Amino acid sequence: MDIERRNNVTVTGNPLGSTVVLAHGFGCDQNMWRLTVPALVEDHQVVLFDYVGSGRSDLSAFTEARYATLDGYARDVVEVCEALDLRDAVFVGHSVSAMIGVLAADLAPERIGALVMVAPSPRYIDDDGYRGGFSKEDIDELLVSLDSNYLGWSAAMAPVIMGNADRPELGEELTNSFCATDPDMARVFAHATFTSDSRDDLKRVQVPTLVLECAQDAIAPREVGAFVHAAIPGSTLVTLDATGHCPHLSAPEATNEAITGFLAGLR
Repeated sequence: MDIERRNNVTVTGNPLGSTVVLAHGFGCDQNMWRLTVPALVEDHQVVLFDYVGSGRSDLSAFTEARYATLDGYARDVVEVCEALDLRDAVFVGHSVSAMIGVLAADLAPERIGALVMVAPSPRYIDDDGYRGGFSKEDIDELLVSLDSNYLGWSAAMAPVIMGNADRPELGEELTNSFCATDPDMARVFAHATFTSDSRDDLKRVQVPTLVLECAQDAIAPREVGAFVHAAIPGSTLVTLDATGHCPHLSAPEATNEAITGFLAGLR
């Protein structure tokens, strides 16, 4: 299989610099990184891709058996890295992709040498001694609504996820991105995302890690960022002066500054 075509891989930037892989979140595609790429291309080779089922990936490669859990998406990441023969790449993952990056680094430690986790959450459902931000009933209702009317769910939820009600164009962009995703494939990714529990996986992270959280985030509250930071030995936690769950769109300058500062420290 042509992995680069399957995942709509794009390679840009400085081929002599270290490699940064940018991974989008649920309901999105690589275009969501368009405000970050310019901050990286001078010093780094930048790899963008779409998960199977998202963006301009090869939809014929989608199977529910593979993508019903985050492991299938982590295998996408590893196979992209293998196809490009990447070594010690820095994996920048937004939202659920932060956890997918953790799984991929565990599967192929020689391929991923550092992690940047943008608005991560290892578990969205509250548990004893853990606040994920949602009750089990909340998530059950969310998934029932998504399953019954994906387009309506997208129109209602995307602005909540994005935040920044004073900038409605941001919520509209995320709504359009959600609505452009095949509903059946989106449902599979949503169930994998919102029912996942990657807390134990964090303990196995052995690479330099930057955790970026937003000051206000309806999807990943501050307690989650603190949990991720505490669970990964030696990680760095940065709280962005940003609202919502997509700081690379709503606060790109602050997000880019944090990422490039971390990259500079790896040299």
